[in-house]
Amino acid sequence: MSYSLGINATDATRTKNRTPKSVCPFSGLCSVCIEGCPGLCEVGSSALRGREMIYPQPFGTMTTAGQKDYPVDLSHFNIMGSAAGAYGIEADSDKAIFPAVDVSAQIGGKNKINLKLPVVIPGLGSTKVAKDNWDGLAIGAAVSGVILTIGENVCGMDPDSEIVNGKVKKSPDMERRVKLYQEWSDGHGCIVVQANVEDDRLGVLEYAIKELGVEAVELKWGQGAKDIGGEVKLHSIERALQLKSRGYLVFPDPELPEVQEAFKKGAFKEFERHSRVGMVSREGFIKRVKELREFGAKYVFLKTGAYRPTDLARAVKFASEAEIDLLTVDGAGGGTGMSPWRMMNEWGIPTVYIASLLYEYLKEIDMQGGYVPSVAIAGGFALEDQIFKGLALGAPYFNVVGMARAPLTAAMVGKTLGNLIKEGKVAGDLARKYGTSYEQVFVLAETLKKTYGKDFDKIPPAALGVYTYFDRIKVGLQQLMCGARKFTLKHIDRSDIAALTKEAADVSGIDYVMDIDKEEALKILRRR
Repeated sequence: MSYSLGINATDATRTKNRTPKSVCPFSGLCSVCIEGCPGLCEVGSSALRGREMIYPQPFGTMTTAGQKDYPVDLSHFNIMGSAAGAYGIEADSDKAIFPAVDVSAQIGGKNKINLKLPVVIPGLGSTKVAKDNWDGLAIGAAVSGVILTIGENVCGMDPDSEIVNGKVKKSPDMERRVKLYQEWSDGHGCIVVQANVEDDRLGVLEYAIKELGVEAVELKWGQGAKDIGGEVKLHSIERALQLKSRGYLVFPDPELPEVQEAFKKGAFKEFERHSRVGMVSREGFIKRVKELREFGAKYVFLKTGAYRPTDLARAVKFASEAEIDLLTVDGAGGGTGMSPWRMMNEWGIPTVYIASLLYEYLKEIDMQGGYVPSVAIAGGFALEDQIFKGLALGAPYFNVVGMARAPLTAAMVGKTLGNLIKEGKVAGDLARKYGTSYEQVFVLAETLKKTYGKDFDKIPPAALGVYTYFDRIKVGLQQLMCGARKFTLKHIDRSDIAALTKEAADVSGIDYVMDIDKEEALKILRRR
């Protein structure tokens, strides 16, 4: 599990070792550190920029995922195919074809939400990268029929929010985000508004329900990338003062004269805005869920992160007792744009491990006869094989997979290519490979044109990118499920994957590849 090149030098923080071929494996420092080095590594750069080096660079305009190589991850499992039979469809070679695989999903308690794909996009909130790509994410997710979550701090960070007596009365940014998804939704999926400590104090969920017609809200305990609240960089004293007045933690303190003077002189160029950590209790959680339902929420979700097992047990138990509609658990190592780099790599329970614990805890609740909520597992999911494995790891309890960084990547690439097309700058290998028009570059452009007619012109290239990406996920998942002879998601079970190492088997409880089907195989061989 060594990754010494990432300890003290990484592209994520724009740092490097002076002697990259000679690095101390446990510290990440060059084996020989000499006087006269200008400070290329993270330690050296920290001597100049201090706390700025805690975060990935360039902050706010990208996403980042940890690069730690965990002992067990999804690649340590393989999907098991079969040459016989079919589940969820007639075992007929003319009928059991991959386009017939149903990849639609359903979540919720008394009220159900139908999805075209088993995907929820978890909280994408107040970061610049989320705001700048929201049109593509919202429209792309809506037309793809998946759930999209508006993350924490959007109202508090909106410079045009109207806040009266500590409560938000209007937020143009939140309103725009919600309505954009609603306008393009055909009834599949839903838009979700998430709340952390500051959001709850501002009354964000009540505002979203009453004023914006939001049906689904989510309480946030945390995420897989960090175990503290969110961070954002602020580039003016005025903005720093505004957010401090709204109750946020802002560093350094913009009200101090010496801080203002240092900022004016260029000693530093950014303030940091931080969110508080929550203090979870059973009584408080159940009370809050009840309040939200009485206020009008049709669906109440919970999002938690890669905390220690006792916190995961709390999440499962409280979610069961409150009978929430969706529990999302995010494993360590996932992507984000605003987490401390070392924290992202070195804290929490990685995805396979926390998914395995989550399965055991849900099974315990089920055996007790308790309510088992719909469940999403998140943490580094990007492609269809990972989705299949994630659902199989927690079958029959895992319903959907959470993935944010990959759809955001699709949106950014779609936007970039769209701009190149608009400016007539698609050249070189791209032009030769794909062409120079929307219809040539985006393979599903004509499909959306047929579906939306004149409204197609309102679909931004970023949304085309998201829709086209999700179509690839759909077809890829159909092919994998067809090979496993599982033609609906509910038929995927834990026997559909095998552990490739003894350690992976031990962690997950999934059969080792040399042990799977052993008894059944012997019965076939001994049959007379």
